[in-house]
This record gives sequence, structure tokens and C-alpha cells, in this order.
Amino acid sequence: MVRRIALALLLCGLAIAPGRAQTPADDDAARARAVVADLMRIPGPDGVQETYRHPVNGLDHWISIRGQDRANPVVLFVHGGPASPTIPSLWQFQRPLEEYFTMVHYDQRGAGKTWREDHSEALGETLRIQTYVDDLVAIAEHVRAKLGKQRLVLVAHSWGTIPAMHAALARPDLFHAYVGIGQVVNVRENERLSLAYGLEEARRRGNAEAVREMEALLPYPGDAPLTRDRIVAARKWPQHYGGMAAHRDETNLWYYGAARLSPDYDAQDRAALSAGSLFSLERLLDEFVQVDFTGVREFPIPVVMFMGRHDYTTPSQITADWLEQVDAPFKRGVWFERSAHMVPWEEPGKTLVSLLEVVRPLVRE
Repeated sequence: MVRRIALALLLCGLAIAPGRAQTPADDDAARARAVVADLMRIPGPDGVQETYRHPVNGLDHWISIRGQDRANPVVLFVHGGPASPTIPSLWQFQRPLEEYFTMVHYDQRGAGKTWREDHSEALGETLRIQTYVDDLVAIAEHVRAKLGKQRLVLVAHSWGTIPAMHAALARPDLFHAYVGIGQVVNVRENERLSLAYGLEEARRRGNAEAVREMEALLPYPGDAPLTRDRIVAARKWPQHYGGMAAHRDETNLWYYGAARLSPDYDAQDRAALSAGSLFSLERLLDEFVQVDFTGVREFPIPVVMFMGRHDYTTPSQITADWLEQVDAPFKRGVWFERSAHMVPWEEPGKTLVSLLEVVRPLVRE
């Protein structure tokens, strides 16, 4: 997947080589970014709109805080990846959410603007799941103090659900509730079901090439190490058949191209997306493939899962099964029938409604 992401970034023109002469296309993109920036501007006196760096555990992290009213509940959103920050694409779906919540995002260590702050070998040695958990807790403490809140709503997507689950279990005092989107429960089972879906679809559609490629990987994941190359090969066809974004064979242009119009990301930031992905995943992969939350039978705070019906990147049935057996003060699964893995982008309207109807009542200041 990393190679596909890097290629997508190049194909979308996100990485502008230093020193290259400006072109008419660059001028058009700059004007488009100005339009997006004006649309996203929060002019009211009660609102907040900040993008800034803040020191966290020895590294400056980049943080975005946006909302129409500081009195609203605060959502701390933990992005996926590893190293796929949400800040460059939040303009695609977040503006309605900002009317009801103060939305906080941050580029994790090794990702995006934070990768630009430091991507040394020494920093690379800190890329461990527990470090991301510690960073998340520190940022939650910072946001609480900055915005004058006792607790936050913790929302996480994809890879981000791993440090977020750990943080919720370790520091439930910080959070009103936890919302998992594209939840990771068991990575090896994710991979098995993902390939099984791709193979079933390829056979149904008579795609002999796809069937041949996937059958060559069986048994998968089996007992062999889950390397990057095996994962990339196994996810190729499930994602082609809509397992990443429902009924779409690619997400490259609309999702990975979002940074091209983001007012928060300049050319160097856009180039850092691909570089940060390569930097982070190779250091986290061994831990990532061992993640398994199936043994977690008690959850200390309300837990809500947003599940894409067509998600075969982190297959939703695993999440539904886990939610059924866990004991929590409150639990709810919300199915998104028109989504796969990219729920907030695929169904932004239902995302807003679900946060208001299911999650907002859990906020107790």
C-alpha cells in the first residue's frame, strides 16, 4: 500500500520539486487553495481556528483546532496510516461538524508536517505503539487545558484506533467516549478476511488475473511473516473491488489529492506525506501486524463503532463481533451502508448525524 500511496502522491502532483519553475497549473492550484481557505475561515468571535506546533515528548507536533463555538464539546481525532494525517483532507468533510463540535487534529510523529520537524534516525527509533499512546495522552492533556474542558470525545480512524484504544484503556478520565472508525481489532484476521473478499469478488467477476495473483498468496496470512510486500500484494484486489472506498476502484485522486487544495499544507508538506509514510510504516510494521484487541472484554468508557458495510481494509464484522462481547458503560455500533473504510469522507452527512444523535448525549461536562 505504501508504494501505491507514494505513486498516488506523485500522480496527483502533490510533491512539487524544490526549485521548479511555477506553471499555470500551480497558479490555478494556488487560487483554488485561496477559495478553500476563505470557505473554511471561521470569522465569528466565539470560534477558534488555529494550526500550530506544540512540543510533545521531545518533538514538536502540528495541531489543528477548528470550531464555530468554543463552548461546544471537543473531538480529538487520531488519524490513520501510519502517517496519513487528516489535516490536509479535513476540508473535504469537516466544515459541518465544526458547527457542533470543536475539532482537533494533529499530525503524528513521522507524519506530514510533524515529519518535517524531525525525521532523524534517532527519532525513527521512537516509533513504537506505546510512544504514540504517550503522545496522544499528552496532546489530550494540552487540549483540555487550552480549551478549558475536563474531558474530550476521542475519535480515531484506521491505524489511529490502535493508540487510541490503548489511550482510552489507560486514561479513561480524559475522555467522555471513544468512537472507532475503521477499527483495528485483529490485524491478522483483517488480512485473512480482506484477501478472502478480494478472491471471492474476482472469481464472481471472472477476473482470472486477479484470481491467479491472490491464489499465489494462499494460505494467507498463514505462518509466514506479514511483510510489507505481502500486505501490498494481498490488498491490491480487495481495494480495487471497493474494500477501501465503496464502489470505487481507487481513492488516489480524491483522497490523496486533497492536500493539493489544502490551505494548511504547502509544497514541502505535501511531499512529506509520501516520505513520512515510508519512514513510519517500515519501523512500525512488526508491531502493527501483532495487534489483537480480541482479549479486551471490558471497556471503561462509552464505546461507539462507526462501521462501513463494505470495509474490507479493516473488515467491519470483526468489529461488530468484538462490540457484541465487550462490557462497557454504553456501547453502540452504527452501520454505514454506503461506506467502506473511509466513512467520514464517504458519508459525511451520516457521520455528523451519528455524532449528534449517538455520541453528543454521552458528553457530561
